[in-house]
Amino acid sequence: MTHAIGRTATMYVKVCGLDTVENARVAIEAGADAIGVVMNTGSPRARTYDEALAIVDKARGRAETVLVVNDLPADEAAAIATRLGVDILQLHGPAYGPAEFAAARGIAPRVWRATSLADEPDLHVGALGEEAILLDAPSPGSGARWDVAALDANRPDGRWLLAGGLDPDTVGDAIAAAAPWGVDVSSGVESAKGVKDPHRIRVFVEAARAAANPK
Repeated sequence: MTHAIGRTATMYVKVCGLDTVENARVAIEAGADAIGVVMNTGSPRARTYDEALAIVDKARGRAETVLVVNDLPADEAAAIATRLGVDILQLHGPAYGPAEFAAARGIAPRVWRATSLADEPDLHVGALGEEAILLDAPSPGSGARWDVAALDANRPDGRWLLAGGLDPDTVGDAIAAAAPWGVDVSSGVESAKGVKDPHRIRVFVEAARAAANPK
């Protein structure tokens, strides 16, 4: 299943790891195309089911919603995604292979694959049945930057999002260097680990839009 590109035809912006309903509202009003909620065991950005549902409900119909997991069985994650009513399930990391993606897509048809160059992945979008690829730093969620010049030797095709170490100050250069379909931010718009900063969210979305639509 495909979906419409975000509010612009040039850059899809996802704000991930949302912590509160209020910050989801900020991201949406800033113009984010998607918001993500995390349900990973041990993550500082992990939300309970009820917290995730409140955030998703706030965004429903206003932005695409994404459930992000990296340590749940794929079928269990897909079942949770269906109960939450999110638009997209994002399976993160090398633990999810072809069988796991097939199981997830049998329950939640819209699935994204999140990976890194360190995992030596097949970066052909759709290789595992996914709708899009999110290309992250080797240590996801750490805020660590990575050298996008490495993409010269192994660049995704199709719809892919750049993530890892992006913030309001770096996103413009990263877009210019990597030319992704979209960008994803989490730690780069936080005041402390797991705590989103409304001002940084707004400035990040503005910077991504400006880089994608230079005057």
